[in-house]
Amino acid sequence: MSSEPIIHIKDLLVRYGDFTAVDGLDLELRRGELFGLLGPNGAGKSSTLRVLIGQRRPTGGQVQVLGLDVVRQWSEVKTRFGYVPDRENHFEEFTGRRNLDIFAGLYNVPRRRIDECLERVELTDAADVVVRGYSLGMRRKLLLARALLHEPPVLYLDEPTANLDIHSAAVVRRILRELVAEGGTVLLTTHNMQEVEEVCDRVAILCRGKLVALGTPLALRQMHAERLVDVILSDGGRHVFDLDREEQRSVLARHVADGAVASLQTREFNFHEAFLKLTGTEFK
Repeated sequence: MSSEPIIHIKDLLVRYGDFTAVDGLDLELRRGELFGLLGPNGAGKSSTLRVLIGQRRPTGGQVQVLGLDVVRQWSEVKTRFGYVPDRENHFEEFTGRRNLDIFAGLYNVPRRRIDECLERVELTDAADVVVRGYSLGMRRKLLLARALLHEPPVLYLDEPTANLDIHSAAVVRRILRELVAEGGTVLLTTHNMQEVEEVCDRVAILCRGKLVALGTPLALRQMHAERLVDVILSDGGRHVFDLDREEQRSVLARHVADGAVASLQTREFNFHEAFLKLTGTEFK
């Protein structure tokens, strides 16, 4: 991963009338980074994404992509990113191949890219099937194929694996990791903390338009996860041990050494609890 900033967001402000959706956001994304933007509904992540894809002009602040200002140099910016929306907008009456053919013409890319992208998202066998007959997973993968046609150095995805089956979600995540390994920069929004831990290099958590946490998934886990262990002993006794307290670690170790532990479970990172801890706001 390069330290060179590919996306530079400085003091971003987005207002809808009297409502402030994004309030002074500062972020930098680097080349070869898969970056997760998390937050509850209304946190400001969708408004930030709309600025990046040109659907919304910022009320204030500055946003640059590859050194280009997204407002003043939009015509140059728009060819340098791909976008996978959270809602489908396919031509239902056309085949998957024909859908990509239309966009290949708009991007002025060679037709061979259609087959390459279909193969990458595992849709080669369904290329000539009408999209109306596609499953949800196939539709989402077709959106990704479309976004990759012009080989953009930056890719934005809005809830890319929401409601997907396990295999389709795994395919999407694998492709995203491949893209950053090739030097691309990927920004995704999601509610799925497990997905973030599996694929993201860094994560920003927004709440009420403000940045409330920034770091690697591991750092956020270490900072906000409870270091508690729920234990059921062989005699049926239930206990909770705090791993930050030496005396409790010693007691737990003795139970384990004596073979007296019937069940042991650590408390995993909980997105709801993390938000309560960081902001006092329930995640919904």
